[in-house]
Amino acid sequence: MSVIPNQRHLFDIPDDVAYFNTATMGPMTTASVEAGKAGLARKLQPWSIQDTDFFADAARLRPLLAQLIHADTDGIAFVPSVSYALATAAANISLAKGQEILVLEDQFPSNVYVWRALAESTGAQLKTITRTGSSTLSDCLLNEIGPNTGLVACAHIRWTDGALVDVAAVGKKCREFGAAFVLDLTQSCGALDFNTQNVQPDFVAVAGYKWLLGPYATGFLYAAPKHRSGRPLEQNWITRKGASNFARLIDYSDEFGAGAERFDMGERSNFALLPAFESAVRTILDWGVENVERTLRTRNADLSQSLNSVGVLCPPEAERGPHYLCPLLPDSAPEDLTARLKAEGIFVSRRGDRLRITQHLFTNDKDTNRLVERLAYFLRS
Repeated sequence: MSVIPNQRHLFDIPDDVAYFNTATMGPMTTASVEAGKAGLARKLQPWSIQDTDFFADAARLRPLLAQLIHADTDGIAFVPSVSYALATAAANISLAKGQEILVLEDQFPSNVYVWRALAESTGAQLKTITRTGSSTLSDCLLNEIGPNTGLVACAHIRWTDGALVDVAAVGKKCREFGAAFVLDLTQSCGALDFNTQNVQPDFVAVAGYKWLLGPYATGFLYAAPKHRSGRPLEQNWITRKGASNFARLIDYSDEFGAGAERFDMGERSNFALLPAFESAVRTILDWGVENVERTLRTRNADLSQSLNSVGVLCPPEAERGPHYLCPLLPDSAPEDLTARLKAEGIFVSRRGDRLRITQHLFTNDKDTNRLVERLAYFLRS
C-alpha cells in the first residue's frame, strides 16, 4: 500500500472551492464526463448503434464491479439505486412470523422503509439497535444477534456520523444463527477495502455516485450464490438466455443469463451512464482501494488533530471509517454554519449535531487549512 499524491488535476474543481462533501455527492473526473458524453453522443446517430452495443458496456463493467468488493463476476447485477437493490434482496429473503429484523438507529431511510414493509408482510418484528454507554455500535449490534434473528440489515459506515460496523464479525454471527445479512456499502465502497469472501453477506447494495465518483442513478447489487436463482423485480428481455439474438427475441425463454444477471434493472444498456461509470470505476481500481483508504486515513488523521485543536472534536479512528470525519459541534455552533462556509467556497454537510467532513484525493492542504480557520472563526463569532 502507498499514499497517493493529490489528484485534483483529474477534476474540474476551481482553486477557490474546498469540497468536503463526497459522502453527499462525489465529483466525477473530467475523463468520466467525457466518456459519458461520447456514450450519449451515440444517440445522435442511432443507426450507428450495433446490437452488440447493448451488451458490450455491461460486459466490461460487471467484472470491474466484482473486483471492487473481491467478489465473483456472476454475483453482480446492475441497479439504478440502493432502494432497488434492497427491494430485490427483500423479495428473496424468507422470514417467519415473530423473527426479528435488526437495523441501526439513524439508518438511512431507504434502508429502513423496505424492512418495515417486509416486517408487515411477513409478521416479522423490526428492531432498532441503539448504541449504549461506552460500547461501540458494532458491539451493540453483535449483542442483539441471536436465535430469533432472521435478518440483519445495515451499512458498513453509518451515514450520519461515520460509525464503523465490524461487518466480518456481524457476518460470522449471522451465519452462526442462520440469519440473513444485507449490507449497504454506499458510504464505503471505493474508499474502504471490503472482501465479500470474508464477510459472506447475502446481498450487498452500492450506489455509484458517492465514493465511486460515478454518475447519479448508477449502482450495483451483489447476490450470494444461494440467491442467484431468485426472483427479480422485473421481467425484462435482456437478462434472458439468447437475448443477444435480436431476430429471435420472440422465441420467449424462461431461462436467465448467468448468475445474478437476472436481477439487472431494465434498460441497463444506458449508453451515457455506463461508460461514465466504467471510467470512474477504472480510476478507483487504478488507484487501488487499499491505497485510497490509506491516503484518506493519513489525511484525516492530520485534519482531525487540527479540528480538535480549535474545539471541534472528532471521534477516535477506531470508532469511525478512516475516510469519514463527523465531529460533534458545540452547542454554540450557529444554525447556518454550513451556509456561512458555503458562502466562502467551503462545502460540508451537517447531520444533526455533527458536521460531516468527507474529503477525497482532490482535497489539498490549502482546502483543509481554510476549513479549520473558518470553522474556528465562525464558532467564535
